[in-house]
Amino acid sequence: MKVIRLSEIDASMIDLVGGKAAGLGEMIQAGERVPDGFCLTVESFTEPDLPEEELLDAYDRLGGGRVAVRSSATAEDLPEASFAGQQDTYLNVEGAGPLLEAVRRCRDSLHTERAVAYRSAAGIDEAAMAVVVQRMIDPAAAGVLFTANPITGCRTEMVVDAAPGLGTAIVDGTVVPDHYVLNHHTPTGGCLAPDQLEQLRAAGRRLQEHFGRPQDIEWAIDADGTLWLLQSRPITTLFPAPPDTGDTRLYLEFGHVQGMLRPTTPMGVSLLKTGASLWFKAAGAAVDPRDPLPRLVPIGGRLYFDLTDYLRNKSMRTRLSTSLQIYGPRVQDAVQRVMADPRFAPRRGLPFRLGTAAKMTVRLAPPAILGLTRSLARPDKARAAAYRGVAAIRRLTTPPSPTATAAERLRWVVEDSHKAIMSIDMHGVVWPLMAGVVAGTAPAGLLKGVATDEELDTVLGGMPYNVTTEMDLALWRLAVRAREHRELFLTTPPDELAARHRAGDLPDIGMTAFLDRYGMRAAAEIDVGMPRWAEDPAPLFATIANYLRVDDPEQAADRRFEQAAQKAEHMIETLARRARRVRPVRGRLAEFLMRRSRKLTGLREIGKFAWLPAIQAARGELLLIGADLVGRGLLEERGDIMFLYLDEARAAVHDGADHRALVAARRTEYQRELRRPAVPGALLSDGTDVEALAPPVRAEDGLLVGMAGAAGHATGRARVIRDPAGAHIEPGEILVAPTTDPGWTPLFLTVAGLVTETGSPVAHGPTVAREYGIPAVICVRNATHEIETGQLITIDGAAGTVRLEETAVRP
Repeated sequence: MKVIRLSEIDASMIDLVGGKAAGLGEMIQAGERVPDGFCLTVESFTEPDLPEEELLDAYDRLGGGRVAVRSSATAEDLPEASFAGQQDTYLNVEGAGPLLEAVRRCRDSLHTERAVAYRSAAGIDEAAMAVVVQRMIDPAAAGVLFTANPITGCRTEMVVDAAPGLGTAIVDGTVVPDHYVLNHHTPTGGCLAPDQLEQLRAAGRRLQEHFGRPQDIEWAIDADGTLWLLQSRPITTLFPAPPDTGDTRLYLEFGHVQGMLRPTTPMGVSLLKTGASLWFKAAGAAVDPRDPLPRLVPIGGRLYFDLTDYLRNKSMRTRLSTSLQIYGPRVQDAVQRVMADPRFAPRRGLPFRLGTAAKMTVRLAPPAILGLTRSLARPDKARAAAYRGVAAIRRLTTPPSPTATAAERLRWVVEDSHKAIMSIDMHGVVWPLMAGVVAGTAPAGLLKGVATDEELDTVLGGMPYNVTTEMDLALWRLAVRAREHRELFLTTPPDELAARHRAGDLPDIGMTAFLDRYGMRAAAEIDVGMPRWAEDPAPLFATIANYLRVDDPEQAADRRFEQAAQKAEHMIETLARRARRVRPVRGRLAEFLMRRSRKLTGLREIGKFAWLPAIQAARGELLLIGADLVGRGLLEERGDIMFLYLDEARAAVHDGADHRALVAARRTEYQRELRRPAVPGALLSDGTDVEALAPPVRAEDGLLVGMAGAAGHATGRARVIRDPAGAHIEPGEILVAPTTDPGWTPLFLTVAGLVTETGSPVAHGPTVAREYGIPAVICVRNATHEIETGQLITIDGAAGTVRLEETAVRP
């Protein structure tokens, strides 16, 4: 079939007619008013020449005259990619010759540089082109209608942009349109009357209901006042909406505090909740087995905390601002803004049960006081106990036997995999860790007005006993051993090096021993769905290649770490003398805590490190279960089990539930979310990104404002990296990233500084940056888009600013 009328098309024909034609056909099927026309199908272009005779016959049946010729690629107008403006449209085409030429040019636009680049960025390998030919409408006014606010994400608002004449002027940006926001009232003024806006609102509701998601609609109103719908496609930029609870709620994104913005797999969400529930049970809390942590809500694959009940509590809302400092100033401001919303006015009742809170306090307070006191009094002994605890947890995490059934493996994952790690004190790890946090943060308050932020950051530099920095330095030592094989490790792709390592065909630089200790780690390592370095060490080989590019001895990672430690010891002496002169008692207490900090604060990372063996062991068992389900024809590949929740995996194992279609849909959604450039930090239940409601920040030209992460100054070329796997970075460059977790920190050893879009001063990235003595600026909105790789920038880690020294990258 080469030519087909639009009225004969529906969504099932998308592979034949492309996204735009399928959408038009669906609108006609739904009874909407759409200009008449036809589609030259994908099959029309599989031969060298156009089916000219069929095309011209269809044009004659349409009545000839002026038509619009529009692209309709098979990858166009999809939920994950709109292709807006990427392929060509020709308006007011009249006559056989111009029509044939417009169709050819429209077809060829599939292969333009911009369309190819767009497909690549969207992760689309192939596409085919169909072409739509429609009768032209002479509009008195035209424009676009979004059935959800595309800027804020609010699903209870529609947005209309309108202008007299053709709507292409709006799309092209050549006119300033009349802008209408349709919420609880109908605005007035501009080129549209209130009744016309109501017609658009009603059409938007119908189309959103028909297609099942918010729509981006092109429309035109002719001289007779008739509304014509020219296109409807999904709004591809909206962040997924929270679950509908029938109530207005506020959610805070949880992952970026720990340096994780990528989506979490469904199994990762399940295991996080199931594992954490064991700790709450041990602490005396009642846990609902159906959802152990109901306030932790997956939205768009990210974990959000439902803050609503705390926000509506009169006494607790006054304390929220201080407790939310770890989220950064943008989220703090967003929560303050929400407090003024009458939907979040204080209500009666507490967000928790008093009995549960009392039981947990009685159970936790005595060991906490005793553990903190002992740790501060005898830090070396406490630290040794924490290390013994990690070893014990690893020893007690024992998977079932190789002969275990899939059902037995699943029971172990749910009931036993986290049993060792989720004791109240985690086998002696918790209290030394918490004592280190206290010792690291309390001096800032004691020395207020005596020490600057930069001086206090210096005290935390070169911090010993941090398992993450120890890991990074161990990887540096592998690179030192690799120097005699420099060309091999520099010129061989990381994937090939990983394969050769597994085959035993690489020089021994100590990678096997490194993986024995650190192979359980990875980027986004708290997600059981993520491969561990033990499974794929390619990212480590890419980092070793980065280290081998360092040729200045003073820039060697171990040397920089040692210098940071020396500066810290000297700064403690300096601040202690200064403080004792001004505030004798406070000065002595601050000095005590700073010295205890050098013995305990490095333990900050040990809690999660102790957790990783449980995650790695559970992952191994889940993959074996996945392999069993593949053998039973219930999954396509063993890793598909990571796209199931635990109850769904249980249904497959015990009842033979076939989840292949569900997994395929979730994989597609997961890949789409991996490409999402920004994630809202604060989200309302109607989909509103609260930060988008903030007035624009006025900053001088060339200056990006964020938050202090680690003090210091650095000027260098930017290197924008969105995924640490296989990342290439030159010594002395400034790393610009969406966020960072421990899987990113090996990159820190050779950089001059760090800039991230999200984070918290106590998150992994800035903490490790301080320990390496490199400046860091965090919470710089859209940093990976505002800054280009190769651009010269200067960062001030104390002020929290990034200055663009060049407006563009050098040619």
